[in-house]
Amino acid sequence: MNATIAKFGHPATLIRDYAHWVVLLRPAQPTLGSLVLAAKSDAIAFGALPPEAHAELATITADIERVLAVAVGYERINYLMLMMVDPHVHFHVIPRYDGTRERDGVDLPDRGWPKPPDLGSATALDDAQIASWTAWLKGIWPD
Repeated sequence: MNATIAKFGHPATLIRDYAHWVVLLRPAQPTLGSLVLAAKSDAIAFGALPPEAHAELATITADIERVLAVAVGYERINYLMLMMVDPHVHFHVIPRYDGTRERDGVDLPDRGWPKPPDLGSATALDDAQIASWTAWLKGIWPD
């Protein structure tokens, strides 16, 4: 695993491991169910990934959207490939909705709706919340 995956809390945040990618719970949640989709490769350019990694994205994005539709009831979903601080190929997956969603007593309004997500106002999860929310999403994930 590369340093970007480690920075986002792997293995505690691991929801699903695919051949070329991992899906992680984003430890700082701008909206409920925010994820990180990270390439296992050491590539720092999207185009440098092998064709198989690109092909696998069709399955992974369908899984993500199916799970988050059930878990969050999003209205839109944003895949942000920023790679400014953490250079390895990864997306921030941000479910978008008008209003607030709640999980385990934590209210998560989409403060940026309907404009770009407000990543700066993300709610940092503690270790217990990370464990609980990771298990919650793993339980919904297709086999």
